[in-house]
Amino acid sequence: MWSALLGTTPATDEVIDAIADVEIQRQAMEKDAGLAASRSSALRRLHELLDREKEALQLRGPDAGHPENVEAVAIEIERVKGMTGITSPGPASRGAYPGQPRAAWRSAHRSPARNKGRRTMGRAGGR
Repeated sequence: MWSALLGTTPATDEVIDAIADVEIQRQAMEKDAGLAASRSSALRRLHELLDREKEALQLRGPDAGHPENVEAVAIEIERVKGMTGITSPGPASRGAYPGQPRAAWRSAHRSPARNKGRRTMGRAGGR
C-alpha cells in the first residue's frame, strides 16, 4: 500500500499498524464528537508518532532508522489535514442561477415594518 504511494520500500509493519490504529480511532471519534475533534486528536497522535520516528532515524542513522516511516507518517498527516466536512458532493442549490452568489437570510433586504396593531377576532372596532 505505502510502497505504491512512496515509490520506495514500504514503511515498517509497526508504523503501518500505528497509522491504521490512529485512523480507526479517528473514524470512531468522528461518529461521536464530529470531524473537527477527530481530526485534531488524530493529528496530535500522528505528530507524536512522527517525532518518535524522527528521533529513531537520528539515533540509528538512515540505513537502520527507516526514513520511509517518517515519510509515511508525514503523508498521513497531510491526508488528515486535508479532510473537510464534505464527504460527497451534495445537490445543487435551488432557485439560484449558476454562478450567482446566494445571499444569506440575515443580510436579505427587509421591507419596512408595518404597524398592524393588535387584531381582535370577531370584534368590530373599538372597546
